[in-house]
Amino acid sequence: MALLAWEFGKKAAQTQAFETQTFESFAMPLLPSLYNLAMWLCRNPPDAEDLVQETFLKALRGYPSFKPGSNFKAWIFRILRNTHLTSRTGLAARRTVWLDDELEASHPETAIDNQTPELNLLALSDRAAIHSALEQLPPPLLEVVLLCDVEEMKYREIATVLDIPIGTVMSRIARARAALRQLLEVSR
Repeated sequence: MALLAWEFGKKAAQTQAFETQTFESFAMPLLPSLYNLAMWLCRNPPDAEDLVQETFLKALRGYPSFKPGSNFKAWIFRILRNTHLTSRTGLAARRTVWLDDELEASHPETAIDNQTPELNLLALSDRAAIHSALEQLPPPLLEVVLLCDVEEMKYREIATVLDIPIGTVMSRIARARAALRQLLEVSR
């Protein structure tokens, strides 16, 4: 009986070694492509490396469930994408509003940033152009665009605040945005 258990264990170890070797032969050629996609998703080399490493780990663990003959490349890329979406750099991070981002959005001049002075100057000139364009809007258009786009109110809420029909709100927002677009194109 002990001999039978030993043979079974030996066979299982050989099978596992074969599966690992096969996994490596499938996965290693895809490493550069996986890293390239991870870089586009994470936009940060250390996070991209972590994502690829986590992908390899999950794929190796799930390899016994991989159906031979199916598309391994699609399978492992799907694992990478799903891992990214559930990671701290994926969807969870996109849904999180960091205090620094909020501070930067409300007071960009006080936030610490790593951008160049040229980029900061361009951002300030864009902000000045938007401010100037907003000042040129007639009051009815200005108030709807501010309530909608700055205060993020829903159309129904704006209609209630301004005591006008919701159709008028939608029409004014469309006209205000078109006017802003035109004023900003002229200022460039």
